[in-house]
Amino acid sequence: MSLALTPARRRTAAAVLTAALLVPLAACSSNDDTGKDTAGSTASGSAGAAPKADLTVLAAASLTDVFKTAGAAYEKSHPGTKLTFSFAGSQELVAQVSQGSPADVLVTADTKSMAKVKADTGTPTVIAKNRLVIATGKGNPFKVDELKDLADTRLKVVLAAPEVPAGKYSKKILDAQKITVKPVSQEPNVRAVLSKVELGEADAGLVYKTDAESAEDKVDAVEIPDAQNAVAQYPAATLKDSKNAEAAAAFVTWLSSPEGRKILQDAGFQKP
Repeated sequence: MSLALTPARRRTAAAVLTAALLVPLAACSSNDDTGKDTAGSTASGSAGAAPKADLTVLAAASLTDVFKTAGAAYEKSHPGTKLTFSFAGSQELVAQVSQGSPADVLVTADTKSMAKVKADTGTPTVIAKNRLVIATGKGNPFKVDELKDLADTRLKVVLAAPEVPAGKYSKKILDAQKITVKPVSQEPNVRAVLSKVELGEADAGLVYKTDAESAEDKVDAVEIPDAQNAVAQYPAATLKDSKNAEAAAAFVTWLSSPEGRKILQDAGFQKP
């Protein structure tokens, strides 16, 4: 009896062999960047799916509370992705990027800080805006009503340092109104300014509106008219040295999505 395969049988055998080869290839392709098996999960390349990764996000201190909320929401809607945030003054974040600290995304509180590391980032996207307010102790015991009250030498006023975005914005609006303030301290980030007021170590300080709202049980916020205020912009960008470029880009894009923007606006940030 002849053992030669007919054309039909050869095609059948080839199909079986091809299917057998594809099984291990599919299994291999389901591994994420860390080598962990993710078989059975949605492939990262499928439409609308972000690749899974552990992302490190360097973010301005004023984003501390809202990004914790945003991070939890993102991880919930993107199973397998873990976000780790490092919060600091924008000038500190820029220094970290310049020194090559491993990270995937950078979000600063001003466009000038982001521009200093443009060689290290992708194209930035402004995700939100903010404004300054005067933070005082609860009940506003010293009756601070407007910017010029900060010039009262009897008040202990604290500001962010000049190299910090919040410090730059503070200087800009005080100079514009020709108000001279002699702060008892200049802090490395806006959250440190808020903390001084919360603890009673300062009578007043200039912080972002969102910072004051995050501590509304401990401080009062005195609004500053738009004509006397400054607009803070928050650009977000991927870092070129990221080992998770696609996942980092997906997170930056999500920050400008309806879900991301709602979380930012619920925390008091304004639309970009």
